[in-house]
Amino acid sequence: MIPFLDLGAAYREIKPEIDAAVQRVLDSGWYILGPEVEAFEEEWAEYCGAEHAVGLANGLDALVLALRALDVGTGDEVIVPSNTYIATWLAVSAVGATPVPVEPDPATHNIDPDRIEAAMTERTKAILPVHLYGQPADLDPILKLARARGVAVVEDAAQAHGARYKGKRIGAHGDIVCWSFYPGKNLGALGDAGAVTTNNPDLADRIRVLRNYGSRVKYVNEVQGGNSRLDPVQAAALRVKLVYLEEWTSRRSAIADFYLKGLADTDLILPHVPDWADPAWHLFVVRSARRESLQTQLAKANIGTLIHYPIPPHMQEAYAKMGLAADALPLAQQLADEVLSLPIGPQLPLDDARAVVATFFQKIEL
Repeated sequence: MIPFLDLGAAYREIKPEIDAAVQRVLDSGWYILGPEVEAFEEEWAEYCGAEHAVGLANGLDALVLALRALDVGTGDEVIVPSNTYIATWLAVSAVGATPVPVEPDPATHNIDPDRIEAAMTERTKAILPVHLYGQPADLDPILKLARARGVAVVEDAAQAHGARYKGKRIGAHGDIVCWSFYPGKNLGALGDAGAVTTNNPDLADRIRVLRNYGSRVKYVNEVQGGNSRLDPVQAAALRVKLVYLEEWTSRRSAIADFYLKGLADTDLILPHVPDWADPAWHLFVVRSARRESLQTQLAKANIGTLIHYPIPPHMQEAYAKMGLAADALPLAQQLADEVLSLPIGPQLPLDDARAVVATFFQKIEL
């Protein structure tokens, strides 16, 4: 069996270091925020090329608190990709604003910068691009438009740890960059965890207050905040894994390169990488009009695959009140019908990647 992703493999590779880091926290007696979280925040900010990082409980909270820090709320609109995981939309809804979907560039699956301005109104408060699959969105035209219109840019980088846009790591291009460290991410914790990075000290400070009941001094509450604090155990594990992130990204890239070459003679639509992008290869997503039969036959060959994502946000029951039909956002619907994610990860043996490629030629008629 070739699993889509073996979560335990990363732990097994560096088990003694993870175990020691967790034990360090348990021995410290400091279980909420504290020095372990602060050390990770400093290290993550430095890695991302940002001035500040704030550790949070999960990636969705990162998006929500980023929007709250920017005073996005009821009556406001936020530009979002039509093709994304629903968390991007949920964050906008959580602050009382309205998600306004924009279709993707069909080559990269990321939001199409050329379509954004037409979707903006006087109520637009922010643009929320997603670096989907670990492929950087085209930020320069988005940032230029946002600055011209006086709106914020909040990046959803939940899948883009280590990705580079025009040579610079994702982490400080927009006003705030939001991260998930869900276990399956390129930099994954042992449970839920998240963060934001930013070069704006005021935004970083606001999010630190919002994550801790609206308080910076115990029992003194400045605003109506919540509880979204990065756990020290997760911070300790992330500090260990961060040391390996570049090496693990290189391994992902090697597998992606192998797939791109090995599958070039099939009729699959393979990932397109612009010359300005260095993806993190969180996912390797192909497209096929025969996706269901392809996935079934791969399963028969004991190859695990996943679909990211089978139902676009506008077709979820959660957004039924928007009243959008499937053909209202045809590119998002087409991608949902055709995408298939192949196994990829830093612990995936190259022989397994060879077996995946071989299966397309030996057992599957495309």
